[in-house]
Amino acid sequence: MNRIKVYKQALILLSLVLTLTLLSACTSGRYQQKHDSTPTRLPSQAELKDALPRAQAHSRGGNKDYQVFGKPYKVLTSAHGFEQTGTASWYGKKFHGHLTSNGEIYDMYAMSAAHKNLPLPTYLKVTNTANDKSVIVRVNDRGPFHQSRIIDLSYSAAYKLDMLKTGTAEVKITAITDFDKKTGKVKTLLVNPVSTEKVSPDANPTVLAVIKAEKSKQGSTPKEIVMGITTPYIQVFATSKKELAISTANKLKTQYKQDSSYVEKQGIYRIQLGPISDLATLNALLLSLKANGYPNAYPRTAP
Repeated sequence: MNRIKVYKQALILLSLVLTLTLLSACTSGRYQQKHDSTPTRLPSQAELKDALPRAQAHSRGGNKDYQVFGKPYKVLTSAHGFEQTGTASWYGKKFHGHLTSNGEIYDMYAMSAAHKNLPLPTYLKVTNTANDKSVIVRVNDRGPFHQSRIIDLSYSAAYKLDMLKTGTAEVKITAITDFDKKTGKVKTLLVNPVSTEKVSPDANPTVLAVIKAEKSKQGSTPKEIVMGITTPYIQVFATSKKELAISTANKLKTQYKQDSSYVEKQGIYRIQLGPISDLATLNALLLSLKANGYPNAYPRTAP
């Protein structure tokens, strides 16, 4: 009888462990990294494509009311008509490859997101209200459990919204729920018009960045655009010492054969490389910088 009792207790314990495993990646302590971090490369052209909305049944996991840190959360039965405005954040390398709340694997390069209340999965249009950039994501996780934030975006989604520099952004989120009953496809996609500009057939297929000229609304000097954002620079690090900024900029220019400079603002000197015209070079530089003493280097969209 004792053995049977122990066996039953083991089964109960195993069931509890499996249940907890399906809880949001944002609430678990099982990760190798203590803090989240930025990937060593940017998303590819394919990884920057919006999620394709389609009618899907709610997943078996992640759709029951739950508690986190003692606070109860109610899961909506439907996302129909759902809109919300607030602060978005993003999560990356720490959670990459771990289970999401509905039992899928989190991929920081996929167009996905975490939300506290929406049914899983739900497709959302997310718009950065500061620059009107938008993206369509598929919600498959729970979070963020920081009370001032309404949604956690994947790394690719955050990149497309141009919010990596600040880490957060004010957004408007709108649920996409108008699907054709026969095909399961969305009737009306809530996306911005796609550029019809043609790309030369002779373009190097390994260079994923497409550069085009765009005049600003005020008619000022055209800005170069790479993958929909202003031509990227890489901020290497910042310092309050001007001499260090000058010497580092010169060193980087020689070492990487790229334009290097520093920008001063309120006594802080930001050392940067750029502008960089293609994604392959940008990813290679980021990887090299992070491996050679600059772990906090990140892409930025303006000098």
